Amino acid sequence: MMGRIACANVLSDLYAMGVTECDNMLMLLSVSQRMSHEERDKVMPLIIQGFRDAAEDGGTSVTGGHTVLNPWLIVGGVATAVCQSNEFIMPDSAVPGDVLVLTKPLGTHMAVTAHQWLDMPERWNKIKLVVTREEVELAYQEAVASMATLNRTGGLLVVLPRAQAARFCAELKAPGRGPGLQAWIVGVVEKGPRGARVIDKPRLIEVPPRGAPESPGEPPPEPPRGPC
Repeated sequence: MMGRIACANVLSDLYAMGVTECDNMLMLLSVSQRMSHEERDKVMPLIIQGFRDAAEDGGTSVTGGHTVLNPWLIVGGVATAVCQSNEFIMPDSAVPGDVLVLTKPLGTHMAVTAHQWLDMPERWNKIKLVVTREEVELAYQEAVASMATLNRTGGLLVVLPRAQAARFCAELKAPGRGPGLQAWIVGVVEKGPRGARVIDKPRLIEVPPRGAPESPGEPPPEPPRGPC
C-alpha cells in the first residue's frame, strides 16, 4: 500500500493541472540501512509492486528510476507528460464567482496520527474521551484508501464556474466512474488579496465510509458565503 500511495501522490501533480495521461514514470527508492536483509527482501518488492500497480491503473508504466541506501525509507518518483500549452491548466486562472470543489475528504493526516497514538498511552489519553479506538481504526482505513486512490478524475481541489460545479459533482459520482468517487462544493472565489480563510461558521460535511449508502437525491452543498 505504501507504494500505491507514493505513486498516487506523484501522479497527482499532473492531474492537478488537468493532465490525465502520463507518458513516463520513474521510481525513486531509498532503502533503509536499519532494515535487515530479510526485511528488505520481503518489504521492498511489495512497495515496488504497489507503485507499479498504481502506475498501471493510471494508464502508464514505470520505465526506470534510482535506488540508494539511506538511514530512512523513502519512496517517490517522477511523472512526465508531453502536451501542448492548451492541454494543461495553470493553477492561477480562478476568477471571482468560481467555486471550489473538493474531490477527496480532508483529514487523512489527522487520521494517521491518531492511529499512531493508539500505541502511545500518554498521547492517546489526550483524545480518548472524544473518539473510540474503533472510530480511529475505521478513520485510518478510510485515510489509507483515500491516499491510495488516484486523483485522475480532477485532483484534490479544483476550481470551476458555478454553473458547471453541480454537474461536475453529479458526473463524478455517476455509475461507471469508479467506486468511492465523491465531490463537494466547499468554497467560493472572491475578489481580494489572493488569500484564504475559513468563514466564521463553516458547515461541517460528514463523509460516510466507503461503501455506505448516501442519502438519495441529496444535492451538493451550497458554497459558503464570504471569502474562503
